[in-house]
Amino acid sequence: MKFATKAIHAGIEPDPSTGAIMTPIYQTSTFVQESPGKHKGYEYARTHNPTRTALQNALAALENGAYGLCYASGLAATDAVLKLFRPGDEIIATSDLYGGTYRIMKRIYEAYGLIFHFVDMSHMDNIAGMVTDKTKLVWIETPTNPLLRIIDIEAVTNLCKQKGIYCAVDNTFASPYLQNPLDSGADIVMHSVTKYLGGHSDSVMGALITNNEELAKQLQFIQNATGAVPGPQDCFLVLRGIKTLHVRMQRHCENALKIAQWLEAHPKVSKVHYPGLPSHTGHALASRQMKDFGGMLSFELRGDSYEEAMHVMENLHLFSLAESLGGVESLCSHPASMTHASIPKEERMKVGLKDTLIRLSVGIEDVDDLIADLEQAIG
Repeated sequence: MKFATKAIHAGIEPDPSTGAIMTPIYQTSTFVQESPGKHKGYEYARTHNPTRTALQNALAALENGAYGLCYASGLAATDAVLKLFRPGDEIIATSDLYGGTYRIMKRIYEAYGLIFHFVDMSHMDNIAGMVTDKTKLVWIETPTNPLLRIIDIEAVTNLCKQKGIYCAVDNTFASPYLQNPLDSGADIVMHSVTKYLGGHSDSVMGALITNNEELAKQLQFIQNATGAVPGPQDCFLVLRGIKTLHVRMQRHCENALKIAQWLEAHPKVSKVHYPGLPSHTGHALASRQMKDFGGMLSFELRGDSYEEAMHVMENLHLFSLAESLGGVESLCSHPASMTHASIPKEERMKVGLKDTLIRLSVGIEDVDDLIADLEQAIG
């Protein structure tokens, strides 16, 4: 079954009681049992809910996985992965990653005894040199947020298999439409479902997908025991959203490439971070690893003027200044003060995240209108 067909049909069956083509919102906290322990597969909505079950099955199918689990947010999904480990365990993560991931690792789990190493994963030697007998996980984010660096998933997973450690991939920026890390050997795929999977900026959710039965059992236990689950209405909204994932992603990619090319040619722009540009250092790898190059990009103005960058963001109209990404509408953000503010400035500067960097989540509006908006703001 090809992706577009899977997006609409995989994991979804008409409601058996009514024939409804859309999965109903099972807005209930509990389920009646015939006798103690004898039920129809559902007992309590924290543990299972039919709307959530349908979504989990659909997301697993999109990532070519066997098991899908949904959580209340992307960070709740990340939290579940980190709960697999114990004090003294070491985790290697990419140095250019979402600020919330850095925050939960450094400010929450480091206090509980986990040890984190943040490395530039553009060179495999950097990862291999950090592996010890205490290393339990390598955490990849590709494309990275916000510098759109590309990490070789297959090379990292091969190293992990040789060393007997897990590999998890945050696939939020790419979505399952553009790459499927499980196919390249990853053990766990994480999504902030809030973004491209939901696609309409109307729900907050996270997901984990795996082919490893033992990992799935552990994560299911954590999901139920800690209770960070999404409600059925949010699950319904995402089920609706993924039916158009393929057509939305096509337009996101088309628009982002045209805008990246326009920005690269602009005399006031010094650098554009977009893997679809031949000038991007990860372009060749992205061409092999991804189906297309995505809807996210970031750029820097000549002179690195903080005031000028603020002026551009404050004067955009179609690009709304807001957190998040992946919705049908275009957004701009200032990573240093918004999505990545929890990372100390000296750490941001080490990886090249300047205070003047502007990040764009390119929506599916008419691209000429989007370029006109950038033109009037940049001047």
